Amino acid sequence: MCETDKEWTTVQQTFQKIWGYEDLRASQKEIVTSLLKGQDSLAIMATGGGKSICFQLPAFLNEGLTLVVSPLLALMEDQVRDLQTRNLPASALHSNLSQMERREVLRNLPNTRLLYISPETLLSQPVWEKLCDRELQITGLMLDEAHCLVQWGDSFRPSYRRLGAVRSALMLHKPDHHPRISLAAFTATADRNTIAELQDCLQMQNPKIVRTSPYRPHLSLKVKIVWTPAGRKSLTLKFIRDRKGQSGLIYVRSRRDAETLAAWLQENSFATAAYHAGLPPQERRHIEKQWLTNKYPFVICTSAFGLGINKPDTRWVLHFHPPLTLSEYIQEIGRAGRDDQPAEALMLVSEPTGLLDDSDRQRVNFFLQQQQKIQQQAQALLPKLPKQGNFTEVSKLYPVAAIALGLLHRSGNLTWHTPFNYEIHNLPNNQQKIKRQIGDQSEITKMQDFIRTRGDPWDFLLNAFNCDE
Repeated sequence: MCETDKEWTTVQQTFQKIWGYEDLRASQKEIVTSLLKGQDSLAIMATGGGKSICFQLPAFLNEGLTLVVSPLLALMEDQVRDLQTRNLPASALHSNLSQMERREVLRNLPNTRLLYISPETLLSQPVWEKLCDRELQITGLMLDEAHCLVQWGDSFRPSYRRLGAVRSALMLHKPDHHPRISLAAFTATADRNTIAELQDCLQMQNPKIVRTSPYRPHLSLKVKIVWTPAGRKSLTLKFIRDRKGQSGLIYVRSRRDAETLAAWLQENSFATAAYHAGLPPQERRHIEKQWLTNKYPFVICTSAFGLGINKPDTRWVLHFHPPLTLSEYIQEIGRAGRDDQPAEALMLVSEPTGLLDDSDRQRVNFFLQQQQKIQQQAQALLPKLPKQGNFTEVSKLYPVAAIALGLLHRSGNLTWHTPFNYEIHNLPNNQQKIKRQIGDQSEITKMQDFIRTRGDPWDFLLNAFNCDE
């Protein structure tokens, strides 16, 4: 592992050699210094603020392997591709690799500095056993896009809730002289509650917290009411035509919405495509390339598009449908104007009564109904769960067990002793309710308040995320 008193000039020279920039930003220096000392870190840095370099640079300065837990295959592949073009030893492990490719990645771990991996793959038995090999030196555990833990950890990505037990479990399998594994989380959006939850869930030890404001003075934010579905389409057409030759993104909330809107815009002679997580990897890569090279001036996409993709000259973001939460919104608008030139973000919303167009309200209600259904299923399972158990065995018996355990963990009624072994406690009876932050509509309510605000949109956002300009 790199010495804690390593001269900053050496760090700077390595940075210049790999990435070609003169120097790191002040916030990046804080995180890099912290990780080189082996200290836990939590970085809340605006989209486009260079979060990935903060864990990539220490990984190449240190010895051993750094694990990067990442939510999306596309995000992993894009970052690994960039690192490999710089001749750096990085790889990704995911479900789309062939058996032969997976074996090759695992075989080469001792020579790899950065391994990008999803929570689910990390906690799969063959991969976990390989990482626990006594001879494999692991020096870092990085959680990229850490807000996903809070947003998805007790719904459709419950493996996130088990990540807090990973470091201690790995250390148990390493020799006594193995260096401490540093742990860091990176996200563009986190209010006080999210920061507290990340520290608690990940079992961070006195983390260095570095926070930059998401405020972008050159990014103009607007919300416009549309009175009918036809009016929404008409305004969209005008917005796009008025910005001919500019690069942009149109966000919708579902795969079906993306496909439908893309087909309609293609009928109106626009070169574009729908992008969502349901597409084959090769098609997603093709659409990304078409957009990055300006063959497509814009793409119609779900929230699956944009994480980790850097196109500095993106001039606008149009929300055809409003996001459910402020975190989603600020992540998505952050993809515009990364070159610090004027950019704009427009969000279209149904008229307040919903009488003429209640599609926005229907989307919110559908989401809440789905969450309520999940919560009810998990609640019904509680009496059947053993108080002490093994995740793999329980999940085989009850498909919804992972979500039930995740909800229990969030509510403080469960402890993960390892990523696989849990203990339920503090449940006086099986009727005790397990709550979910987004399920009680608090996050959705904040988004609705933002839509209705008559003040400066940036003032509202900075206040919501406890930030000063």
